[in-house]
Parts: sequence; C-alpha cells; structure tokens
Amino acid sequence: MSIAIVGAGAIGGQLGVKLAAAGERVTFIARGANLEAIQAGGMRLIEEDGSEVHARDVRAVRSMQEAGVHDTVLLTVKAHQVGPIAADLRHLMGPDTAIVTLQNGIPWWYFLHGYDGPQAGRQVENSDPGGQIARHIDAARVIGSVVYPAAILEKPGVVRVVEGNRYTLGEPDGSMSARAQALSERLGHAGFKAPVSADIRSEIWLKLWGNLSFNPISALTHATLVDICRFPETRALARAMMLEAQAIATALGATFRVDIDRRIAGAEKVGAHKTSMLQDVEAGRAIELEALVGSVIELGRITDTPTPHIDAVYALMRLLARSLETQGGRLVVQPA
Repeated sequence: MSIAIVGAGAIGGQLGVKLAAAGERVTFIARGANLEAIQAGGMRLIEEDGSEVHARDVRAVRSMQEAGVHDTVLLTVKAHQVGPIAADLRHLMGPDTAIVTLQNGIPWWYFLHGYDGPQAGRQVENSDPGGQIARHIDAARVIGSVVYPAAILEKPGVVRVVEGNRYTLGEPDGSMSARAQALSERLGHAGFKAPVSADIRSEIWLKLWGNLSFNPISALTHATLVDICRFPETRALARAMMLEAQAIATALGATFRVDIDRRIAGAEKVGAHKTSMLQDVEAGRAIELEALVGSVIELGRITDTPTPHIDAVYALMRLLARSLETQGGRLVVQPA
C-alpha cells in the first residue's frame, strides 16, 4: 500500500515510521528543518520503553504535487491547518484514494456524509469556515479516525511517544468497508491497535470529551493532565464542561461507552503530559481552538443546549490566542 503522510509531526511521524518499518511505501510531505532531517537520515521513533525504530529509506518531499498519487492519505496536520492545504490534496488523489482524517475535534465532514438526522448536509462552520475543505475533498473519500497516542516531535526527524498506540478507524456511514478493514490490517501489522468502529462519531465524542476540557484548561493554567485531574477545582470544571458536551452529543445521536469519571481517570493515568494546546501556547504556534471547543459551542447552539462552562473557558482561550498572535509571543512558566 502506498501511503502519503501530510504533516510529519508527532502523530504523522509515529505512524509513518512504524508503517515504513512494516514494509509499507511511505511518503512524508514535510517542510523546513524536519524535511531536511528526514531526507538526510530518515526518521526515528523513540517508543515508550526507550527502544527506537529508525525508518531510513522513507521518501520525504516538500509538496503534494511532487509526492503524486497514493492509495491512502493520512492527514495528520492540525484541524486549523487543513483548510489552507485542501486544494493541493488533489495531487495525491487517484480515483480510489482514501483520505484518513486524524484531526482532533468535530470533523468538517460530520454532517456531510453518512449522517442520518435533521442536520444532514449541514456545514460545521467552526471546523470548516466557508466550506473551504468540503469544496476540495469529497466526504465520501473520508475514513474517520480517532487518535489516542500522545507524542512529541523532539527535534527534526525524531518523534518520542509519551503514551499509546491506538487509532480507531471508521467509515462515516457506519459500513465495515473493505478499505477500512485493509487499513486496519496494515496498521495492526505495523504494531498499532486499529479497530474499525461502526459508530465513529461516538468514538470522536469520547476523545473530544477530554480535548475540549483538558486542552484549554491546561493552556490557561500551564498544568499537566495529572495536575488538572488531581486539583479539585479544575477537575470539577473539566467535569462540568464534559457534561455539557455529553448533552450535545446525545442530542445528535452519539453514545458514550464509558462514563465521565472513567474518562477523567484515563486522562489522569497519562501522567505529567502537556496537552497539545499547552505545547502550542509555549511554542507560540497557532492554537487548535475552533475544532476542539468552538465547534462544540456551535453544535450546542444548533441543538439548543446550554454550554456556560465551555463558553467561559472558550472566551478566555480566544483572548489568550489573540494576545499571543498580536504580540507574536509565547507563554512559558519558568523557574523564578
């Protein structure tokens, strides 16, 4: 299987290195120092136990046009980065190319394909402003995915896994398609847990439960997951936000296979991990706020579900994001 990975960051790197080591034909689309490092010496993955996997012979290119057509595209950039590159994805697509979306938050295709409800065909503006993505990617090409690993790009060409190796897959229409099962098998052969779900939207909400609460709370407080979960006030705030999100998801037909307390316990178990949103604040990068939080508020308005706790945290994060962007700065807590 030929696999193009758009975005050779932490998640793209973990996937690409292990797939390449398992014999798949992997092409990274990368840029800057990361591209140069991969072209010069391949990409290294440091596993949780400290062992290393080195994919020396992977192909790495700067543009999708240079990469050419592939069987499968793993779209591993962040949610707010998909729109600006959507038009160029056509260079990777043949008639049967599948696009695997690995973004956190409510995906742009949520109501556009395979959704059976009154909102069918509706655009989620916070996930796809102006429909920019939908204009360039047929939602029927999409295989949804939920990303559970936590990893960091330690330096150009080197990814370190903090925890996890599970990527849940699912067709938006709930079918157990041959293409989804084939991808699941390839990922399994590479050492991942990659079950195919018949209800990928419910799986998305299960992951989003944590993202919409722990990510902004961590970015505002500069606390790790374990600290947020063990500090009574922030644990209570996360729980309140999750309850609001659960009411929205339920109104849209999603179900939760675990309860809130078990979900919080799972986050606590990850330990002293900085969420991706906190990492972005510290690095001065654009913050993945709209797909993770703004989209949930949007769906709350659609379903007439109040979201006072989510609204308050979102307002604080929007102001922080604007301040960092306006000043071209970053925010890091350092020893006095």
